[in-house]
Amino acid sequence: MESDKSPPEPPPPAYSGPAPVPPNQQGFPLYSSNTTQYISGSSIPAQSTTTFRGNPVAYGAIPYQNQPAVTSAITWMPAPPILPKCPPGLEYLTQVDRISVQQQIELLELLSGLETCNRYEVKNSVGQWMYLAVEENDAYTLNCHKSLRSFIIKLFDGANQPVMQLSRDCHCSICCFPCICCLQELEVQAPLGTVIGYIKQNWHPCLPRFAIQNEASENVLKIAGPCAPCTCFQDIDFEVSTQDEKPIGRISKQWTGYIREMATTASNFEILFPFDLDVKMKALILGASILLVSLMMYRLYWWHSAKIHWR
Repeated sequence: MESDKSPPEPPPPAYSGPAPVPPNQQGFPLYSSNTTQYISGSSIPAQSTTTFRGNPVAYGAIPYQNQPAVTSAITWMPAPPILPKCPPGLEYLTQVDRISVQQQIELLELLSGLETCNRYEVKNSVGQWMYLAVEENDAYTLNCHKSLRSFIIKLFDGANQPVMQLSRDCHCSICCFPCICCLQELEVQAPLGTVIGYIKQNWHPCLPRFAIQNEASENVLKIAGPCAPCTCFQDIDFEVSTQDEKPIGRISKQWTGYIREMATTASNFEILFPFDLDVKMKALILGASILLVSLMMYRLYWWHSAKIHWR
């Protein structure tokens, strides 16, 4: 009996033409902003640690090679070697003879008029950061006592470690004929908990006079400045001298322009001292400059207040 099933069909002949060409976009996509490119799998490294602008890079992803690397806007001064008989963290001061203290402009304070904690950038002559000074205070003290407030300011190095502390009690300050019991005084600690000296204001009817003292409250250096209300549209220089009136340095409050001086109380100071000056004296002069910032703020605060009332 014959079967109804048909015999199986033979398989089709094998393709004898050219091999198919793979598409050009083969491999792994590159991560970049609004860009998709591909590379071959053979050039993939095991892990990429490149940082770049654009989309976040996942583990093992390949960054776009032409994308610029992100660089920090802050350049810190290289850490000098540890020196004997030098308070930890003050080694930076042994490498310089010129530093600048720039008070940061607080946008909230500028727009609202509310007092905020001050921050200062301490830089060397080439603009590298040495320290960041940060004030610690409460809202009541900031806005009730204004620039006459007591404060604690800590200076941090590039490793975010506190290396200095400046402390001031609340004292009134009058430009002319100040009360002898209300003179300014600043305590400097380096490291924290170890007092290395003081900045004390000497009485004078109208001129700023200060004494830089060591840890034993002995006068070592003097600071003398001009009558502040009589110096406008120019730098204000405070001369640093020895006890026998020999000049060795200068603290200059820099004139930053009429618009900025009228808009904000933030100040910039430049400090000059001998390269081989004792590191503790350098730290005390740095502390004196920040004390002068607060005194200049007092003068500018009343100037801004008078301007507002006049309007």
